[in-house]
Amino acid sequence: MASLQPEAADAANRWWRNPAAWLRQKQLSRGFWTFFAAAFFFDFGFAVYFFLFNLYLLDLRFSDRDIGIIGGAFTLGTVAGTLPAGKLARRFGVHRLLIVCFIAAPVLGALRSVVMWRAPQIALGFLAGLAMCLWGVCFLPALARLTTEENRASGFSVIFSVSIGTSALGGAICGYLPQWLNYAGIAMSPAQVKRLILLVSCGIAAMGLAVLPRLRLPGIPDKATEQNCEKREWWRLHPFLLRFLPVMALWAAVLAAFNPFANVYLSRVQHIPMLHIGLIFSMAQILQFALVLLTPVLFRALGLIDGIVATQILTAAALGCLAATQNPHLAMAMYLGFSAMQWMSSPGLYNLLMSSVPDEERSTASSMTLFWNAVLAAAATAGAGILFTRFGYPRVLAGIAVLAVVVAMLFRLLVGSSGRMRAVSGFQALREKEGM
Repeated sequence: MASLQPEAADAANRWWRNPAAWLRQKQLSRGFWTFFAAAFFFDFGFAVYFFLFNLYLLDLRFSDRDIGIIGGAFTLGTVAGTLPAGKLARRFGVHRLLIVCFIAAPVLGALRSVVMWRAPQIALGFLAGLAMCLWGVCFLPALARLTTEENRASGFSVIFSVSIGTSALGGAICGYLPQWLNYAGIAMSPAQVKRLILLVSCGIAAMGLAVLPRLRLPGIPDKATEQNCEKREWWRLHPFLLRFLPVMALWAAVLAAFNPFANVYLSRVQHIPMLHIGLIFSMAQILQFALVLLTPVLFRALGLIDGIVATQILTAAALGCLAATQNPHLAMAMYLGFSAMQWMSSPGLYNLLMSSVPDEERSTASSMTLFWNAVLAAAATAGAGILFTRFGYPRVLAGIAVLAVVVAMLFRLLVGSSGRMRAVSGFQALREKEGM
């Protein structure tokens, strides 16, 4: 394990000193960079959109309960669309489904910005969830086909890192745009400014259509292999999944109970102005990017299982502090800690999942995890909106923090002993292969 650290330092030096040479060494294909360009526009547009949308609803006097139900309808749409989208991708092809996604998602996003009644918002939220789930279903197989075994991890890393960076940039733009409009002499209400940003962000997301027609995906697996995978997916579950799926879904519920309301909490409870919220969002993205890069150090120091549990406990602690504080500056610091810690556990959780099931069952494991995460997240978001309205943010945040601790303990109890050795060995092999 110690021998990995000089290699990691050398790889980091190569990246920071000459990132262009580092990327050339990975030999990422032209098709990958075409897909990267489309993903850049899509991620950037919707990073801005989802950051701002709940604040926009708040300006239009939607209640926390309404926001929770609308967010729950969106998540429910992703749940309802996941399995049908997979069948459509197999029948019509990933490329065609991507084009449908890049048309439908921005159009529905624009409609959600201008149709401002409760019932249509719920219906449009559900339809938008259906459209956005196409991206989730198509993203992984498309990227897998455009990379090789040798450079696949690097391809994921490049797109994930840029996604975080565009989110940070989007947050800064959302924070400063009202001031820029005032300097330009354009008088607009806060709701009108947000509506303009939302519509522009939908246009940016749709710009990926300019490059998608040039995308060429390699061939799909043969029909027999595909049919065998489908049969296994419906009736066979690896024993590890019986322990992993419940705690993973509960963890998704913990995050979904607060994340959609974070901006509302900072604005309404802590009375932090829009400019500062945009800066906080950008700082959170930068901190997430930096700490995700440090996860190998954490997992080597504590072990994969204990490292995941540690980040979950720290996430719970940050939520508990948010529940207890009435100081806006301390609330900002705790929110930044919460944002960073919740994402630090994700690489470990998904690495554990992929390391603990056989190669031929990984697609089943991934789809089952996505499905049950979305189911519990939808319920958690809708339920949290009702609870925030009835009991206020401090009490509900304290309850979410307690639930986070319970989930961490369940994870340690149910998954820890069975997944540790296999996951750690898989993690080390991956890091050695990537030279990180």
